[in-house]
Amino acid sequence: MKISLITTIFNEEKSIKEFLAGLSGLSLMPDEVIIVDGGSTDQTLAKIAEFRDDTKLPFDFIIATKKGNRSVGRNEGVRIAKGEIIAFTDAGCILDKDWLKEITKPFADRSVDVAAGYYAARAETIFQKCLVPYVLVMPDKVNPDSFLPATRSMAIRKSVFEKMGGFDPKYSHNEDYVFARKLRFEGRTIVFAPKAIVNWIPRRTLKEAYTMFWRFAYGDIEAGILRPKVLLIFTRYVLGIILVITFLLTLNFYILIMLILGLVGYAIWAVQKNYLYVKNRQAIYVLPLIQFTADAAVLMGSTQGVIKRYGI
Repeated sequence: MKISLITTIFNEEKSIKEFLAGLSGLSLMPDEVIIVDGGSTDQTLAKIAEFRDDTKLPFDFIIATKKGNRSVGRNEGVRIAKGEIIAFTDAGCILDKDWLKEITKPFADRSVDVAAGYYAARAETIFQKCLVPYVLVMPDKVNPDSFLPATRSMAIRKSVFEKMGGFDPKYSHNEDYVFARKLRFEGRTIVFAPKAIVNWIPRRTLKEAYTMFWRFAYGDIEAGILRPKVLLIFTRYVLGIILVITFLLTLNFYILIMLILGLVGYAIWAVQKNYLYVKNRQAIYVLPLIQFTADAAVLMGSTQGVIKRYGI
């Protein structure tokens, strides 16, 4: 069973060394590694070439160039790949040493089409620790029967990938979620591999977090996906705006009290639902800040996605 490991890159000079170090430390080595560059203009390719020249590698190391989004790059990698099993991960991640062994283990069963690995966060600051539960599926909330694969930790039979038509190049934000939903819709056998772990570095600033949330929301609408959580967010803020307008028109004291209590209650809820993952007093201030930032990004990203999708 030959294994091809594929990742895409674009200006990854800040993180590529850690990724390559994880690659060289795998307990099970792939038969080939294919890195597809989308047109990097920094030192990413130079650092990869240096690594390849200085490290004795037990696998074929292929660097390809294909301009386009991640969908285009991954599809190109699979086209080149010779392996029966395709393992996907992202260049910004750090691989656990047993990741490839665990992500490919389920394929000993011929009925398995896809393996969905897990991902953990390497958070250093309080901000990063508070951000994690907003972005990742926390261990206590994982449902192995419904857990969908993400390309930071995923493996699939090449034959299945080709029958599925690969990643849709129209989508450059949530393309792996669109692909995972298609896998589920077509009844493909997906196995959760909890020990196939990659480590993800959370965003470090509020601005970076906003951009990430915006991209997720925009990508969902771009793909015609409307999550119930998004509807709830819009409902909350529409009701809030109605109350604000009503107060401004009436100057009703009780409406003002409702607004204040609603705002405070929402902040407390943001702390209550995620504090157990942080357990630091500073989280009392940071978690509500992230909640409001995420809400703003979702509202803006979803709205802009609707405008773009429907030409409003």
